[in-house]
Amino acid sequence: MPLRRKAEKRLTLLNQKKMIVFIIFGIILLLLSFSLKNNSTPFSKYSNILKLFGFVVIALGLFSSMFKQIDAGKVGVKSLYGNVDSDVLESGLHLINPLLDVTDFDIQTQNYTMSAIHGEGAQEGDDAIRVLSNDGLEVVIDLTVLYRISPELAPKIFKQIGVNYADKIVRPVTRTRIRDNAVYYDAVALYSTKRNEFQQRIFKTIEADFKTRGLILEQLLIRNINLPTSVKASIESKINAEQDAQKMTFILQKEKQEAERKRVEAQGIADYQRIISTGLSDKQLQYEQIKAQKELAASPNTKIIFMNG
Repeated sequence: MPLRRKAEKRLTLLNQKKMIVFIIFGIILLLLSFSLKNNSTPFSKYSNILKLFGFVVIALGLFSSMFKQIDAGKVGVKSLYGNVDSDVLESGLHLINPLLDVTDFDIQTQNYTMSAIHGEGAQEGDDAIRVLSNDGLEVVIDLTVLYRISPELAPKIFKQIGVNYADKIVRPVTRTRIRDNAVYYDAVALYSTKRNEFQQRIFKTIEADFKTRGLILEQLLIRNINLPTSVKASIESKINAEQDAQKMTFILQKEKQEAERKRVEAQGIADYQRIISTGLSDKQLQYEQIKAQKELAASPNTKIIFMNG
């Protein structure tokens, strides 16, 4: 972002210098034409041509600076000798005063990332936000801010803040509000149960601060929350203990179900034996014996065995 703004500023200065060069060169030609006209020299006949050429060069210099193109997704803020015009130039081609200085402002969604990973954030190196939680532990937060400029307030931003509003407003306000609100939460709560609540809370406070400065906060993304190593170890130990407890509960429940199944099976066998022992009579046993002997007799591979009775 800063590199692009510097490039745009250099381009504007280059155009202004080009206009000044054309005008100065045109004035020199005009002075030379008047000088030749007043002197009796063989070149006096070229004075009118030089005069015409001088007017053309001056006109070209002025004409080239009278048109300003504003790209899509941007607005132009006009200023003249330090006075900022409240009206903005929308995207498109505009005819302006050649003495005006027009500064482009991007009104599209912009992002500002603060991360502990090198090369990922807006600043070089570790730029994560370090805050103290309610229980006195240091928590490291990676955050991305999505915001944009209110187009009609671009002159106000240019006059009161300047073009470097990301470093002057977005960065310090975000970091300060996160630190102010993190003290209401424990480290483990920030990491787990209260993460969404914390994100909504800081969104409201940052949104209010941005609004007074002409910025619109679109979204606040907490990308990562890193806890101290000791806290991480205790959380992992607690999770492992809970998993072991759940596993043991499952095993006990399974054993209880197996014991219940065996009890039901034993009860069924006992009931069967009781029914058999109480329901069979001597006559019924004799009848069953005769049926078995008849089946043996009907088989070609068996011998008939006569039993007593």
